[in-house]
Amino acid sequence: MSILIARAKRGVRPQRRFPSPAAQAGPLQLAAPLQLHVFQSELGWMAALGREGSLVQLVIGCESPVAAVARLDARWTNAAEEARWCASLARRLQAYAAGSTVSFDDVPVEIQDRTSFQVRVLECCRNIGRGQTISYGELARLAGRPGAARAVGNVMAGNRCPLVIPCHRVVHADGRIGRFSAPQGARLKRRLLELEC
Repeated sequence: MSILIARAKRGVRPQRRFPSPAAQAGPLQLAAPLQLHVFQSELGWMAALGREGSLVQLVIGCESPVAAVARLDARWTNAAEEARWCASLARRLQAYAAGSTVSFDDVPVEIQDRTSFQVRVLECCRNIGRGQTISYGELARLAGRPGAARAVGNVMAGNRCPLVIPCHRVVHADGRIGRFSAPQGARLKRRLLELEC
């Protein structure tokens, strides 16, 4: 077990405002070993968990590497090994954080443990272009469930891969920013939107 993971286990895990993805979707069967890569960016420390080239979870905006690891799902960090499995993705995330125009469209994301509605919402969210925003209601309509804005909000709150699945681009119909589950909350969401203007 790595020092980062051990330190994160000893620390106090942040309270969740929303149920964890694991609690919402049930147990996830782990087929291949998970790998953990922790790195710094201009948006704070990030931690990426993946397996077989697919992103499983990404944490952004943390104060330290230990804080980043502590925000990951504990079941997964217990099984993870530190590795630079996503050095290319890390460089792209760092470039994005520094203000460069970067696309994450080609990054494989593991979402097969989600319901069919959640998968449609996450896939539609991935199609929101840089510098654009849409409302929760509009995203619900695009996902085939008009009127399900609140359910879309729950899917966005449980998004395990922010930036790659750009949930920060989903706002209230009246233009209010709304919540953001990263450590800096709505302040970071606003910063991301400003970064993309």
